[in-house]
Amino acid sequence: MIPKPVTTLLVASILLYGGLCAWMYWNQRALVYYPQLTRVQAATTDFALKRDDGVTLRGWVLNPGASRAVVYFGGNGEDVSANRALPARALPQHAVYLVAYRGYGASDGEPSQPALLADAMAIFDEAQRRHPAARPAVIGRSLGSGVASNLAAQRSIDRLVLVTPFDSLAAVAQSHYPWLPVRWLMRERYPSTEWLRGYRGPLLIVRAGRDTVVPAANTDRLIASLPRRPEVVSMAEAGHNTLDESAYAKAITDFLER
Repeated sequence: MIPKPVTTLLVASILLYGGLCAWMYWNQRALVYYPQLTRVQAATTDFALKRDDGVTLRGWVLNPGASRAVVYFGGNGEDVSANRALPARALPQHAVYLVAYRGYGASDGEPSQPALLADAMAIFDEAQRRHPAARPAVIGRSLGSGVASNLAAQRSIDRLVLVTPFDSLAAVAQSHYPWLPVRWLMRERYPSTEWLRGYRGPLLIVRAGRDTVVPAANTDRLIASLPRRPEVVSMAEAGHNTLDESAYAKAITDFLER
């Protein structure tokens, strides 16, 4: 017979673990999306796209007169307005669309995987409408690599750039919380390996050698799953958020300007 104190402790541990799992499940979007520090005034933007659900997405278009376009999707806590100078300088032959996710920047609404994926297609379609001479290219960084991967599966794009990408967000979360059944709990999964299974267009992957957010194994699994070997640029001394700007810009410029 198990002593009563041990039984009590065991029951309490199970209830505590179950409660923690329930809390993680219901609050996962707050753990995935960090829009709080990205908010800006709508008056500072120069692009707006109203969605069917009434949400207006806002951002910026750099080099709007260019004939070719690039659509950029940022990280889960990224203020895309802070990135305006680099792509404007590095990609003068492209109109660069920097549109904040819903709930981020000056965009309305609340972020979620279904909403971000649908918004991405709408933004891409608008860029294509404005630049009909060529298919837009797509860049996705961190969380945005998952958004961009889904878009590449849904639309015919010119070229795809994935920066610090992962195989799936659920797999990354599992690596950070190995003591929780994260793979079962997560709804915001962003399974890039599944979405890119049929993609055979030009693909550049930029990875950071000291990335502690997306473990190397998750990027390795993404690369191994692709139907064609991508171009890979590895910045050995860089962290997830500390890519060398000049090297980063050169890699993307060289790839997109071919």
